[in-house]
Amino acid sequence: MSTVIDHVFLTVSDMNRSVDFYNRTLKPLGMSHVIDFDGSTGPEGHPDLKGFGTDTAFVFWLRDGVSEGRAAHVGFTAPSKEAVDAAYAAAIAAGATDNGAPADRPYYAPGYYAASVFDPDGYSLEFTYKAWQHSKD
Repeated sequence: MSTVIDHVFLTVSDMNRSVDFYNRTLKPLGMSHVIDFDGSTGPEGHPDLKGFGTDTAFVFWLRDGVSEGRAAHVGFTAPSKEAVDAAYAAAIAAGATDNGAPADRPYYAPGYYAASVFDPDGYSLEFTYKAWQHSKD
């Protein structure tokens, strides 16, 4: 099954800090800041956005405002355990707070490997490698 979520917005308190943080953090997962959306071109009241993803899929967006911190948890898929480790290390180096070092999480499912951090606004981020999503049939 492919993912059915098209995009997620997070409201951040310092856009420049957050763009830098997410560029550094998501690089090991193959994602970066790839697009800006000028809110004035959208419907009335639409915010300006900074979009992250790949050249063809922009799935994670930031907007300026009052952050809600721990009101959201975002899980990012990693292509390997090494990518989980690298994303966790990049996040910590970029100013994240540890919320669970990279390790197997068998209480979720066999083959579930993950790491968790809180971003500078307090949002919970998880980098996951699920063996069954990468097995060859």
